[in-house]
Amino acid sequence: MSEYAKPLPVPTVESEPFWEGCKRHELLLPQCRGCEGYWFPPAATCPHCWSTEWDWRKASGRGKIYSFGVYHRMYHPGFESDLPYVLAVVQLEEGPRLVSNVVNEPAEKLRCDLPVEVVFEDVTEDATLYKFKPAS
Repeated sequence: MSEYAKPLPVPTVESEPFWEGCKRHELLLPQCRGCEGYWFPPAATCPHCWSTEWDWRKASGRGKIYSFGVYHRMYHPGFESDLPYVLAVVQLEEGPRLVSNVVNEPAEKLRCDLPVEVVFEDVTEDATLYKFKPAS
């Protein structure tokens, strides 16, 4: 792999399992054992019922674009070759919303409620990013 010039996530104690899942090309979410609700970002307690009993579960990786923006301006030198690029809020089937890029589709073809699915990009030996593409 060539040197990656963009910012990389810095996992916290709470988010480490999420990023480890991404390395295995699995989208993991916290799920409550009590109410079975999902949430993101990870936290010590369920935001639905305040239980501290929960597990990391593999998510479907499917959702819909909730909102998006097209970036035409460079805010970090590493993104210059990507201009224009799309940053979206994706509402997962499980409920939580994730922020990421939408790839493999021209920005002018995107719309809110467009079905998408997760894809993974191994950017370094230690980091894998999740992104979304239009669902097949």
